[in-house]
Amino acid sequence: MSEDGLARVNRGSLSWQTDVNIEFVPLLQIQRDLYRIPRGPERFSAYLKTMVTPEGTDVRLPPLVAMNPMAKDHVPTLLDSLLAIEAEATAADASIEAARQLDGSAGNFKLGLVVVDDLKGGWTNRYASEFFHRFEGPAAHKRGWLGAWIWSSEAPTLAAVREEVMGVVFRAAYVIEHGAALNLADMLAQEGHVMAMAGCSEPSLDAADLDYTREVLQPHLQATDLPTLIPCLFGDPAAHALGYPPQGLSHRAGLALALSEARLGARSPDSVPTMGRWYEKANLAEYR
Repeated sequence: MSEDGLARVNRGSLSWQTDVNIEFVPLLQIQRDLYRIPRGPERFSAYLKTMVTPEGTDVRLPPLVAMNPMAKDHVPTLLDSLLAIEAEATAADASIEAARQLDGSAGNFKLGLVVVDDLKGGWTNRYASEFFHRFEGPAAHKRGWLGAWIWSSEAPTLAAVREEVMGVVFRAAYVIEHGAALNLADMLAQEGHVMAMAGCSEPSLDAADLDYTREVLQPHLQATDLPTLIPCLFGDPAAHALGYPPQGLSHRAGLALALSEARLGARSPDSVPTMGRWYEKANLAEYR
C-alpha cells in the first residue's frame, strides 16, 4: 500500500470506488454430505474428489480448503444448525447488500460459506488461521473465490453470518483498491475499515484500555513479523497459544482499537486520534 493510499483511507471515509460482483454458491450441504461418510480414508478421498478438479491440477472449490474433512460430530451438528436457520439465504442477501455499497469497476467473485474447525480440529489454531483469513486470503482471489468462515467454536447466528459475509466482500474490495497489507499499520487500517463497513460492534475495549493499546502498538506499526503482528492484533492469549512474546494486551486488543478508531474517525475525523495520525507520528503518511 502506498503512502498516499495510507493517508487516503484514514481520513474517515468508509467507502471505496470499487465494484465487486458476487455469485453466491451454496456449499453447506456439500460439507454436510461429506460428513455423512464415516471418518476415515473413504471420507478423505471423497473430500479430495469434491474439492479438486477432475484432472487433479487445481482446486475447484477453494473455500473448502479451510474445512476439516476428518472433523468429529460437532461440525456436522453445527452444519445442521446452519442449514436449519437458512444461513445461506442470509449470506446471499448480505453479499448482495455489500456489493451494492461498492462503486466503480473491479472483478467478479464466487462466495461460499465454510465451517472452520477451531474447536477440535488438531490442525487449526484459531489465531494463526484467522490471521491467514484476514491478511493472506487474497491469494484465493486469483481463483475468483471468496470464503466466508464460520468457526466451530462459536454458536451459529444469522447476525454473525451476515457480518462475516459482508466483511469478506469489503475486505476483497479494500485489497483490490489499496493492495495487500504489508505491516501492522496497514493491517489495522484494513481491518478497522472492513469491520466498520460490515457493521461490527465487537471486539471492543473500554476507553482506558484503548488508550493503553494505542501506546503499546505505536512502536510496532511498521512490524512485518508474525511474532509481533499476531500478539498486537489478537492480544496476549494469541501470544501464549503460539509461543510468541506477549505485549501485555487484552484479547483482540489491536482489532478492537482498529474498529474503534475507524468508527469514530468516520463520524468525526478531527476529534479522535485516528489511524492517520498514528501514521504521521510513525512517518508513514501525512494525515492531512
